[in-house]
Amino acid sequence: MSSRLDPLPVKQASDYVAVTPSDTADLPDGKCVGIYCGVGGDVAVVSPSGNAVTIKAVPAGVPLFLPAKRIKATGTTATNILALY
Repeated sequence: MSSRLDPLPVKQASDYVAVTPSDTADLPDGKCVGIYCGVGGDVAVVSPSGNAVTIKAVPAGVPLFLPAKRIKATGTTATNILALY
């Protein structure tokens, strides 16, 4: 039986798509496995299960392997965002 403390498997990204943050539209290619920000800042995401959270102080140039179905415009200050698939 797994718990929230078990490590998550990391999937290597094989494709990258530029993201235009939107408060209403999900990512056009479906759920991504992670994000990359060219310019750091906050990123407001919606998880595959629908939980909305803001990830504070995302550093530039570091991939974050967290699945997301939407990158929200409201609350996102990071730019040059890529969805990793």
